[in-house]
Amino acid sequence: MLELRNISYHVDDGKGKDILNDINLTIDDRFTAITGPNGGGKSTLAKLIAGIIQPTSGQIILDGVDVTGMSITERAQAGISFAFQQPVRFKGITVFDLIRLASGKNVSIESACQYLSEVGLCARDYINREVNASLSGGELKRIEIATVMARGTKLSVFDEPEAGIDLWSFQNLIQVFEQMHEKINGSIIIISHQERILNIADKIVVIADGRISTQGKKEDILPQLLNGNAGCKHMAGGCING
Repeated sequence: MLELRNISYHVDDGKGKDILNDINLTIDDRFTAITGPNGGGKSTLAKLIAGIIQPTSGQIILDGVDVTGMSITERAQAGISFAFQQPVRFKGITVFDLIRLASGKNVSIESACQYLSEVGLCARDYINREVNASLSGGELKRIEIATVMARGTKLSVFDEPEAGIDLWSFQNLIQVFEQMHEKINGSIIIISHQERILNIADKIVVIADGRISTQGKKEDILPQLLNGNAGCKHMAGGCING
């Protein structure tokens, strides 16, 4: 279980700007989607959870342990995985190397191939490929998800996984997340504007202007979002994209 207690994040850029204000949130569902207008603080919150940046104030508690002061490496060891909007490319490192490093153990090629199969990639075509510019954005996203699955952590955070990929790749991505929803042992947090991703969540949290405007079960929140009644009226097209 993840608890955010009175989390705030302030940027001192000479003008002073509050990105997040007094966020209180408990995440114990298997699949939580966080959405809201651009610039509302969603990606900042994801980076705070992962330890990429530190909150100005407040506490982050993972399964009863205060991880607020931990680095990104320490949080990874504590059981938090993070997937970037734009996955990192590694020249000279193969897909198999990356999955083995992510798992933290000496996984077999057979096991690594199974993770690739679960994200819809033909293992024999990818297992020895370098994680470089020869891979498309959609391929990189699915390989990154395979590494997250190989880690098998308590909490997996995905920051706008649909960013920068084509429609075909997005449709396959949805299938991958649906499968993860069924198989994952821990919890998933996805930052997204996409209705199809929100539709497979257990819980939806809406963040606008640095605050939680509403949260609850998907069945209760998604209709509000589609009708523009969840604190996102000022955003063209509402909070989400179809």
